[in-house]
Amino acid sequence: MLTNYGMDTITLAGPLQARLEAMANAGFGQVMLNARDVVGHPGGLDAAVAAVRASGLRPTGFQVLRDFEGLPGYLHDYKVDIAKSMLDMCAALESKVLLVCSSTSRHASEEPDRLAEDLAKLAMLALPLGIKIAYEGLSWGRTVNEFTTAWDLVCRADMPNLGLGLDSFHVFAAGTALDALDDIDGNRIYLVQLSDFMWHDTPTFEERITTARTFRVFPGEGVHTPALIELTRALERIGFSGDYSFEVFNDDYQQIPLATVCARARRSALWLAEAAITHNRTPLMPNPGA
Repeated sequence: MLTNYGMDTITLAGPLQARLEAMANAGFGQVMLNARDVVGHPGGLDAAVAAVRASGLRPTGFQVLRDFEGLPGYLHDYKVDIAKSMLDMCAALESKVLLVCSSTSRHASEEPDRLAEDLAKLAMLALPLGIKIAYEGLSWGRTVNEFTTAWDLVCRADMPNLGLGLDSFHVFAAGTALDALDDIDGNRIYLVQLSDFMWHDTPTFEERITTARTFRVFPGEGVHTPALIELTRALERIGFSGDYSFEVFNDDYQQIPLATVCARARRSALWLAEAAITHNRTPLMPNPGA
């Protein structure tokens, strides 16, 4: 079983139970759960929770709380209420991690201390539930769009259950140097999501958003093979010992059978595990940029 690898439910089409079964049949040991997939279950939240438990898959995390930090007045109060609901669902699913993406809202403050204050408040809400907050820098975030600035806010907030969510797509899209990981405590990285894509750069926010939401591919299937391997090696070097989840938004994968997509994911996970040991940089598919 691929105990250290999992898939995001958003990677697959179809009913939640069918997605969970396909992941388990492919040998994955965990699942990253998307709130829409959970609340969209025809039987409601309780039925979704039961389906996750029956699958035998361990929840890697629960996503996603967006545009939380830095909002004024009534907008802040509204987002706090949403956060409480998300945390309650996270706890019901027995997920230990809630993913929070950096704000893209034009209404949000750009003041780092204010942003950190709100993240600390969120972490405080999660603390009694035993939930960790994984804060991810979206590559099109308004103020925080790299993992380096996300880490700065985590340090400013100074909460024991607040750490980083790291997404390889955003790392590569933003062009952040991987050696910047050496300044981060690997034990404070609570979630790592992996994917690849088919072109070398995405210079505009618009291109990043379109690629991220429609045309990611599994690790080894795109042009960032060497960087992905280097990323996993860098994470190992700084002491990260957690799990990897494949977050692959891909419109094509939404149109082909679940078993076929999961077979591609399994092939990718096996390739990545071997590459991390052997340092093999040969991609799974011919490099389309060659």
